Amino acid sequence: MLYELLAADDGFFRLFNYTTFRTGGAIVTAFLFSVLCGDWVISQLRQRQGKGQPIRDLSLQAQLEKRGTPTMGGFLIWIGLLVATLLWADLSNPYIWTVLFVTVAFAFLGFLDDYAKVTKQTDAGVSAQVRLMVEFMVAALAGAFIMGLHGANTPLGHAEWGPLNGLAELIAALAPPTSLEPNDQSFSGGVAVPFVNDYFIPLGGFFIIFAMVVVVGSANAVNFTDGLDGLAIVPVIFAGGSYALIAYLTGNIIFADYLGIQFTPGAGEMSVLLGAMIGAGMGFLWFNAFPATVFMGDTGSLGLGGLIGVVAVAVKHEFALAIIGGLFVIEALSVMIQVGWFKITKRLTGTGKRVFLMAPLHHHFQKENWPETKVVVRFWILSVLFALAGLATLKLR
Repeated sequence: MLYELLAADDGFFRLFNYTTFRTGGAIVTAFLFSVLCGDWVISQLRQRQGKGQPIRDLSLQAQLEKRGTPTMGGFLIWIGLLVATLLWADLSNPYIWTVLFVTVAFAFLGFLDDYAKVTKQTDAGVSAQVRLMVEFMVAALAGAFIMGLHGANTPLGHAEWGPLNGLAELIAALAPPTSLEPNDQSFSGGVAVPFVNDYFIPLGGFFIIFAMVVVVGSANAVNFTDGLDGLAIVPVIFAGGSYALIAYLTGNIIFADYLGIQFTPGAGEMSVLLGAMIGAGMGFLWFNAFPATVFMGDTGSLGLGGLIGVVAVAVKHEFALAIIGGLFVIEALSVMIQVGWFKITKRLTGTGKRVFLMAPLHHHFQKENWPETKVVVRFWILSVLFALAGLATLKLR
């Protein structure tokens, strides 16, 4: 909104032409809105939820002490993010609306899950099958739209782009690519290979399926990680900061050429939205730091994971997400390994066996009698290292 009103100014307000300035403004605005609204939002959640989020009996005293803490604190994040994005981002940019579509859809699905848990006072919310089906549908729409945008050969200027342009290009993009030259159909329907300059694995229409896996996998990995006070939000902030930098570099033709990454017109604007996410995340951490006065719930974790996933698809750095979000990958794998090994051993021997004392992995270390704060801080340290390693792939080519 501010961009449309002030960017054309020749004086001081020409600063609004700079993505970096608006990203900084989004960070500060989102943080302030989240913090200032925090007490009121938490009070409303506490009044309406009564007993708060039901806590699973994990035979961990530290977990049982959390009973009565309200959930759905993700609303704090979305208040700050939406206000800051609408104020500071270029609202004529299609990537902004695509990312917001996925974020809001996943957040609403998470809200329905949280609402079912709170009203029924059970840890079983929306069925996994229904939730996954909706997630894949939303991700498919976003993947198709992004593919159409990538397939458009004209720069995404104020009057040159549009949803119909992108979707029209999608029809042509669905055909299997015949070459690997930049800006051809291999870009729109291809997956960038890490450590290699301007090379894409041609997937054609299967790119949409790949995008679905990335977005849904990211959303649920963040959801698995959200189990201790402050555990999920800080790694999300680091991942968001990493992709804000990647989006900015990808959307800048000079930096993209220097680094040997594909230039994607318009992608840099997503750094403003990610800045809003970072600021809102810091505002949420103000209340979620140990001992937490509110949990983000699925309302927050699903939306945040979906946001990171769809940005990774939009900037053509999907594989980098496995590195930048390495902590989320480890947490998700711990659940998959635990459940898979239990089922296999139960079928073979009649008695299910476990690899970890408890999954996700953070509960394993709690069972090892690590204090909650030690688990959280050490996982934060790992998330920083993963983010730095992921950013290193930009130059190691």
